[in-house]
Amino acid sequence: AAAPRRATCKASATAPPTPAEGAAGAAEAGGDSQGGGKVGVLLLNLGGPDRLEDVQPFLYNLFADPDIIRLPRGAEFLQPALAQFVSTVRAPKSQEGYRSIGGGSPLRRITEEQAEAIERSLAARGQSARVYVAMRYWNPFTEEAVRAIKADGIERLVVLPLYPQFSISTSGSSLRLIEQLFRGDEYLSQRLQHTVIPSWYQRPGYVSSMVDLMEREMLGGSFTGEADAVGRGDVHIFFSAHGVPKSYVESAGDPYKAEMEECVELIMDEVRRRGYSNAHTLAYQSRVGPVEWLQPYTDESIERLGAAGIKRLLAVPISFVSEHIETLEEIDIEYRELALESGVQEWGRVPALGLEEGFIEDMASAVLEALPYVGTMSPMLPEGASLPNSSVQNLLDAYDRDREVLPPPVEVWEWGWTKSAEIWNGRVAMVFFLMLLVVEAITDEGVLHATGLL
Repeated sequence: AAAPRRATCKASATAPPTPAEGAAGAAEAGGDSQGGGKVGVLLLNLGGPDRLEDVQPFLYNLFADPDIIRLPRGAEFLQPALAQFVSTVRAPKSQEGYRSIGGGSPLRRITEEQAEAIERSLAARGQSARVYVAMRYWNPFTEEAVRAIKADGIERLVVLPLYPQFSISTSGSSLRLIEQLFRGDEYLSQRLQHTVIPSWYQRPGYVSSMVDLMEREMLGGSFTGEADAVGRGDVHIFFSAHGVPKSYVESAGDPYKAEMEECVELIMDEVRRRGYSNAHTLAYQSRVGPVEWLQPYTDESIERLGAAGIKRLLAVPISFVSEHIETLEEIDIEYRELALESGVQEWGRVPALGLEEGFIEDMASAVLEALPYVGTMSPMLPEGASLPNSSVQNLLDAYDRDREVLPPPVEVWEWGWTKSAEIWNGRVAMVFFLMLLVVEAITDEGVLHATGLL
């Protein structure tokens, strides 16, 4: 696998450096122009397959994560077999999706470009730092980034998830992995001081950048009529967020739903401040499996809006800062097609933040504001945030502490033809099926092999 890509800034070698050049030179050397040890920034993201042949192993890594698929207590040993089965079955359809957007995910390229831009912004302000990219489920993996941080002698680290809102299934999963890596390494656990910015949806720079993109798209060529607040006043703003299982919020205390709703309100406040009075909807996409996810669902919401007579829809990918499969294929192709079939006549889609200058500058500002809290226990709570900047361990202790005893959808057994019985019968059947799957995987014989599924 390729090593994590890190941006560098070149200093002049022929003349005394200016203050800005001196900061850039310190960045090249990995030092901290403000003292206190070498500074690093670790960007966390999901990752995505670079090529079609990467899709199945990428999906395996995804579904092998117990923060994505939680098996009943005592059945955790079946997670690898389940991940192998699900990834094998889903890979052909997922490959078609990636084929429709060019044969792979652009997420790595965009994230590395964001890392370089943030590093340049920090250097321009006199703060030298190396910015690392850590993907959870594909290259460059988190383990690679952590090894590079150790090899570079980083002593002060700001962990910055590229998810505006905190969730167990995104930032939380990466933090659990980082906790494991830190715990098993003397340098990382004792010499490397760090702080985590758990979420940053409430930052004015982020909110303003989002509205800049929304306004640009709303007044652009996707919609007819006068390009002003009155002429585009009937455009319905449709926020589509990545979904999470409802149980994560209700049983495990995941703050994602509350942060998402607060984020949308902050954005709409800025929209109204700029003179727009458009109606809006928040819905959740990308649900998988039989469990209940956060509602309303994106597809059902689009159908309802079409049935209600909405003719113009502006889709806003609210939980994504980079283009990837969920924006380029799910929103741009699937949901656009569904909207037109449901009666929507004009469709626009706000691009992900990417390298938007205001967004990059705000991320650099977030790093600078977090640096004084590296290695401290001070609970700095950004305005509007539900979790403070803190260490990895403290953040993990702030939610879902007893993840292994996460309650099932129905907690007690009831005799008879009940929902409880159906659920437990289903669980017994699932365990039996997984045992059969493991046997077939070992023996290379059985029904699934005979039908070509394995």
